[in-house]
Amino acid sequence: MRAYTPTGLLVLRTVLIADDESSIRLLVHATIASDDYAVVEATDGAAAWDMIQKLKPALVLLDIHMPGRNGLDVLRLIKADASLAATRVILLTSKAQESDIEAGLIAGADFYLTKPFSPLDLLTRVDEALLL
Repeated sequence: MRAYTPTGLLVLRTVLIADDESSIRLLVHATIASDDYAVVEATDGAAAWDMIQKLKPALVLLDIHMPGRNGLDVLRLIKADASLAATRVILLTSKAQESDIEAGLIAGADFYLTKPFSPLDLLTRVDEALLL
């Protein structure tokens, strides 16, 4: 979605993909790429948190299992930071047990998708998250 400043300047919203697997980052990036937002990537939880604090992304796609801070830790940090109240989070992970999904949603995830994922499901969730 495009956002405009009061002076009419186009401002692209940022979407961050945080996953330690390069093939997943590539697939997710290719699936969600759009002229409506800038997509950036992080390879671990610590890098993701640094980028989130600097870029204030509209949406973060987080893997749970990453080196350093895991995705749930990063999610909790996002939800605890008032300056990130508008940031939406999709957990995109291989952890598919009901207890894992419940823990992710209780921690504040807007959506929880399991790997392997359907590209159409991912696009739908991204669109829904950016409209929230």
